[in-house]
Amino acid sequence: MLRVTFLGTSGAVPTVERAPSALHVNREGDEFLFDCGEGTQRQMMRFGTGFGVSHLFVTHLHGDHVLGIPGLVQSLDFNDREEPLAIHGPPGSKRHLTDLVHAAGHDPGFPVTVREVRPGGVALDRAEYEIRTFETAHRTSSVGYALVEDDRKGRFDREKAEEELEIPPGPAYGKLHEGESVELDDGRVVDPDQVVGPPRPGRRVVYTGDTRPVEATVEAAEDADLLVHDATFLHEASDRARETAHSTAREAGQIAARAGASRLALTHLSSRYAGRAHELEREAGEAFDGEVLYPDDGTRIEVPYPDADGE
Repeated sequence: MLRVTFLGTSGAVPTVERAPSALHVNREGDEFLFDCGEGTQRQMMRFGTGFGVSHLFVTHLHGDHVLGIPGLVQSLDFNDREEPLAIHGPPGSKRHLTDLVHAAGHDPGFPVTVREVRPGGVALDRAEYEIRTFETAHRTSSVGYALVEDDRKGRFDREKAEEELEIPPGPAYGKLHEGESVELDDGRVVDPDQVVGPPRPGRRVVYTGDTRPVEATVEAAEDADLLVHDATFLHEASDRARETAHSTAREAGQIAARAGASRLALTHLSSRYAGRAHELEREAGEAFDGEVLYPDDGTRIEVPYPDADGE
């Protein structure tokens, strides 16, 4: 399972329908939060994500992306949390994020660590995936994040193993699938590449936060299964987008097309477009042939493996 839940999809000014920026990701039970706008803890309850997040990844320090941190930390504390929470932020953010954790003199009863990450690095390294950082372009120190899974093992050709190579079912199959050669009772040696296909790609989910369209996003989102990109404005307000260091829906579509992404989710909707999300979807779709989504708060997206049809 790789599930993305949009907790907040508005721009800097929330609306009745849309809360400030927050994105919940559940990868096989590992839960992460990307940005934490005001009221995120309520959105987590409302949309059923639970409070099992272990890492919070902050793109930048503007209020609509971080003012939910005090409420989240205190809600976790009131629920007797004991597990640690790690907060990651861009260069220069540690002191401010630490202040938010301890807002109003609160001292969490569970471990909270705050660290700064730089573009082009790895914020979190796990056995089967990484959360990488990449450069973004906003009006302050900022960073984007990409959850990138390792390649998976190739498919084991059981039919060939049994019928063509006459390998008896048993431990030999597991060893071959793990990349070990095996010697059979008749003296033959079978190598893994005789029965195991090429490695299969893992999944890639990319979240930009607020940004102008930049080359680093194209590189980070190469062949991404889901790109979540700033699309604050329509092209008609492109001058305003440049002034405020945001992207238009068309620019987001262009980035997704250049990256070869499969799906594009537009987020950070300016309140001026309340009720007009279809216009942003249409504009992005004029530049991008893949699937374009403009999620509402509470929208959940399941991200399948690239070769899911062959599973």
